[in-house]
Amino acid sequence: MLKRYTRRAGDRFKRWRGAMVTPWQRALARFELLFMDHAVFRHIKLNLHQVSPSMWRSAQPSPGQLARAARLGVRTVVNLRGERDCASYLLEKEACARLGMALVDFPLTSREPPSPERVAAFDRMLQTIEYPALMHCKSGADRAGIGSALYLMLREDRPLDEAKGQLHWKFGHLRHSKTGVLDYMLDRYGADSARQPLAFRDWVGRGYDPLAMRAEFQTGRLSSTLVDRILRRE
Repeated sequence: MLKRYTRRAGDRFKRWRGAMVTPWQRALARFELLFMDHAVFRHIKLNLHQVSPSMWRSAQPSPGQLARAARLGVRTVVNLRGERDCASYLLEKEACARLGMALVDFPLTSREPPSPERVAAFDRMLQTIEYPALMHCKSGADRAGIGSALYLMLREDRPLDEAKGQLHWKFGHLRHSKTGVLDYMLDRYGADSARQPLAFRDWVGRGYDPLAMRAEFQTGRLSSTLVDRILRRE
């Protein structure tokens, strides 16, 4: 009942906010960004970190934070949340256009490993964007973590252990919650390549089964409650 009421209230708010044309609609968009998408916390800590000289990772940036990224030299913003009817996305798209940065929408999931086809598409995307780039999800913990790990292995040809470091509690990632299935994917690759040395791209090309991995992975109840109900991660 509460979820249904919250969803209806959110839909009504989106209708009021509209396309952010009037001053009133823009004020509503700022409210939505700050309090409904939790940007008020990201103003305190954006979870911004440098993955390599060519890549940064973060939580969902505000227009002001995007301006600071542009001053750091960022040319492309990779949005791992995907295109959506949300003030944070609309303001991000607007800010990137104003700042001369390309915005690439490439949604990833946090509770299921990306499919082989999705990894291949991510690989192609990494070969075509302009660098330096900034990769973000909502909190900068889970999807930004697996995205950064994939980036290091596919683009930088870095070892698995270094890539796995992008899924770490210091970024807010909890491997014993449902999002730990992303760690499980990398662990499975490590175990398979230990038996038969295989580059990550080749391992993916053999068509591993993300649905089977999700079914096999065991979560911790406390960590999952923290991530899903308290932190409300996407």
